[in-house]
Amino acid sequence: MIDVRWPRRRPRPDAWRRNLVAVTAASFLGYTGFTLAMPFLPLFIAQLGVSDVGEAALWTGLSLGITPGMTAIFAPVWGRLADRFGRKIMVERSLVSFSVFMAAMTYVTRPWHVLALRVAQGLFAGYGAISLTMAAESAPPDRMPAAIGMVQTAQRLGPAIGPVIGGILASLVGLRRAFLATSLFYATALVLVFFMYDEHATHAAAAASAGGRVGFRRVLAFDNFVLLMAVIFGVQFVDRSFGPILPLYIERVGVSHDRVPLVAGVLFSIMACTGALGHHFCGKLLKRFPVPTVIGGSAALAALGAAVLGTTASTAMMSLASALLGVGIGAAMTASYSAAAAVIPAGAHGTGFGVLTSASLIGMAASPVVAGVLGAAGMRVVFAMDVVLMGMVAVGVWRVMIDRRPRVLTAQTSEDV
Repeated sequence: MIDVRWPRRRPRPDAWRRNLVAVTAASFLGYTGFTLAMPFLPLFIAQLGVSDVGEAALWTGLSLGITPGMTAIFAPVWGRLADRFGRKIMVERSLVSFSVFMAAMTYVTRPWHVLALRVAQGLFAGYGAISLTMAAESAPPDRMPAAIGMVQTAQRLGPAIGPVIGGILASLVGLRRAFLATSLFYATALVLVFFMYDEHATHAAAAASAGGRVGFRRVLAFDNFVLLMAVIFGVQFVDRSFGPILPLYIERVGVSHDRVPLVAGVLFSIMACTGALGHHFCGKLLKRFPVPTVIGGSAALAALGAAVLGTTASTAMMSLASALLGVGIGAAMTASYSAAAAVIPAGAHGTGFGVLTSASLIGMAASPVVAGVLGAAGMRVVFAMDVVLMGMVAVGVWRVMIDRRPRVLTAQTSEDV
């Protein structure tokens, strides 16, 4: 019998760059779009008729916290489905759902409507982890850390500028229409992935088909995987610990009340921008130094930043400390994901990155609660906790981690690049 099927088109050698651009741009649009309206959720809850400040705070807290909690539970499931059915379709599924749910926010009339939509978002989320998988698998092996860092840079820069754009939109068209703008951001990201990303142009396709299915238990048994989960949890925990206490701490050490919002905003922006730099340059560090050195050194740098921030009253020193924190946290996060990608078989990247993202989201959800409780006893206790935690990460990685990087991570640029 004659096979009349058309042969599969062979991707161009540089098609992985197009894939990386698509994934990076989609991540930037998604994370920017999310922060267009969500920082102003307390004001939106008040517009829905909740006049009591405490009740508004409760609805806001529940609505903001439920989505990362649900995502942490379901990220490994979506990752495993991506291993089975393909990354692209899973990202498209998530972006479609976010476009619909954010548009639906425009029409809510009760606070519980907001909460219900946020629950649904958590159920269908997961494109962040799968986007990292797509970047890791598209790039040549020696460019994998740089590709992961590029996507993480986009994911960090988006929330740095999203609230500014959202504040302008809210003042011009109102909070309800700002949710429509968020929906359009997700829709644009969907179009980019649909038309630009070629799932056949990956350097892991052959390995994926040969490796077979890998379950959750096998993923946890990979070299350093549990340690990397702990590192990612700890780094995310420290990264999110400053939100509840930093503005209060700034005022406590002598900054005038009128200047607190400006100084706090500048410090948070410094952390975000330098964190993006840490993501971006981590790939170059991994070409020169072993993985434990990069992760441990980055964690030690973050510990130094937390120590300086918690012991100074100088805004200049606070700015320097924020920069140290940002670079350390950014580099440690990218290096951890890169190290995990080096030991996970290609056919299990979705499952593995989903589990790592769950660890990150748990740290994200737990950190503000713990920081708020400790901050009530003394705000410097929070900084001390961060120093100890980052110190434990540095020492633990240096002493326990086995460097299983493939040799290509330290090789010169391949012919594909």
